Amino acid sequence: MRVLKVLFVLALPLTFLLLEFGAQTQTQSAAQDKPAEKPKDANDEGLPVTNQLVVDKCSSCHKRDDKGRLTRISYERLTPEGWQQAIKRMVRLNGVRLTPEEARTIVKYLSTYHGLAPEEAKPAMYQAEHRVVEEIVPDESVRNACIICHSYGRIISQRRTKEEWDLLINMHVGYFPVVEFQGFRRFPSPPNAPPPPPGTDMRHPADRAVEFLAKTFPLQTPEWNAWRANLRAPKITGRWLVTGSQVGRGRVYGEVTIEPTSVEDEFTTKTKLHFVKDGTTITRTGRSLVYAGYSWRGRSFGEKRNSTNGANAAVTSTTDPAEMREVMFVARDWSQMEGRWFWGDYEEFGLDVSLRRVDAAPLVLGIDHNAIKAPASAVQLKLFGANLPTDLKNDDLDFGPGIKVNRIINATSEQATIEIDVAANAAVGKRDIAVRRTFASGAITIYDKVDYIKVTPDKALARLGGVRFPKGYTQFEAIAWNRGADNKPQTPDDLNLGMVDVEWAMEEFPSLYDDDDREYIGTLSRTGFFTPNIEGPNLKRKFERNNYGEVWVVASYKTADARDAKPLTARSYFVVTVPLYVKWDQPEVAR
Repeated sequence: MRVLKVLFVLALPLTFLLLEFGAQTQTQSAAQDKPAEKPKDANDEGLPVTNQLVVDKCSSCHKRDDKGRLTRISYERLTPEGWQQAIKRMVRLNGVRLTPEEARTIVKYLSTYHGLAPEEAKPAMYQAEHRVVEEIVPDESVRNACIICHSYGRIISQRRTKEEWDLLINMHVGYFPVVEFQGFRRFPSPPNAPPPPPGTDMRHPADRAVEFLAKTFPLQTPEWNAWRANLRAPKITGRWLVTGSQVGRGRVYGEVTIEPTSVEDEFTTKTKLHFVKDGTTITRTGRSLVYAGYSWRGRSFGEKRNSTNGANAAVTSTTDPAEMREVMFVARDWSQMEGRWFWGDYEEFGLDVSLRRVDAAPLVLGIDHNAIKAPASAVQLKLFGANLPTDLKNDDLDFGPGIKVNRIINATSEQATIEIDVAANAAVGKRDIAVRRTFASGAITIYDKVDYIKVTPDKALARLGGVRFPKGYTQFEAIAWNRGADNKPQTPDDLNLGMVDVEWAMEEFPSLYDDDDREYIGTLSRTGFFTPNIEGPNLKRKFERNNYGEVWVVASYKTADARDAKPLTARSYFVVTVPLYVKWDQPEVAR
């Protein structure tokens, strides 16, 4: 009887849908029985496929017309990750046979000539960079029909014709029929329900979503046509300086040397990074590919080390992981790059980086201090850059009013150590640093006090693991802030003073009676590094629950000149959940 009840409940929504579809069919006019000729739309003009390997491997299923267009393939544009996923699906479900070299060649061609323009790809870069962001979905029908399973970043990482968006919906129905009543279709109104107000859109969410997507993300766009006319191989060989930051470790400076390979658009890299806070220096080698002239995808490798287990392995991996993935956006003039280098089983560790090309001109990256409290005397700073004058004099450096350069301790073409004084009446705010005629904008902040702190990330998630599934770790950090010129907290003129050392603790987030999540979810180190517990039922917990739960992660900070005062505190809402049991990336295909 229980089985019959379950089947009845599952079948009921589908029954309603079938009845509604039948009613809609009966009300169609006779004129609709004959399909009208499809109007010609410039946005539906497909892209010819000119790569012979793609034609050879794909045209047996994707019919080719007299203009060289392949069905489906010529009517959509995707990022490298999108095309890679599509090819994996063809291999796994449709029996396509490819060598790894052939698969890479096809992904490279399609991502370049059937990809996105830089202006189209930029808003969706966080998807490829595996950043955790709070997305804004501008259309409610897309939220109801698509965001129940996908991120909005995945949706905006593609362009299609109206027909292709429709076919994408149909593919989901074929592979995952449950989506019909999860989000694609609305339930019919009860038999005696009053009619909806005039003008109410009675279409299903999926139909409204397709209309929005086809209009907002069409195949043909002015941006794509303009970029396709300018498409060329990137000229990025040479030396680049790196600035960046890592949660929990602070600022990093370094350099990357990029060399071409024998294959167009592919490069080798040698990277040297220096972390300011702990003085660590690491070196790495790597290989990368630039799709469509601007979209960098690479991997770098550190020194091999003996494997360890548990939290020590995780902490070690945050300093110099064995393998690191690189996703960056190359500027149109090839002078800058920016993006994220990340690693971890859940891509939870990462460096936010910005690269600037080194030429003959002096280049100032920044200094080893985020901020200096006024007044201050004999503060030593390290200035990082390239092609810096080695004969620096005090007058060559300018930090603005209220800051005096006492002396140059040493100077090389890449780094200078200097000593400064900050006057008590020095204006609070960000300061530019001028080295002769070279500027570093907003390189240092002058402040009078720390007004409050924030915990980053302010909402976080970790995953249990360690038995059959990997653990998903989280690193927290505390950032000090000054109220700025308006003397009001949480306003746009507030000054970020950088990471500060704090005391960390976890407090219960009360969501149940006798909540005990804090005791079982895992441990938080003195540096804000969280190591989750193992997955699986815990016999010591009430109802033998798994070790999941939710807590507050709390940071407490006492300023150096207010040791007896009440500490400043901030907190982050933190959820520890079960492992990601299912991954849709089909890793077995890559092997």
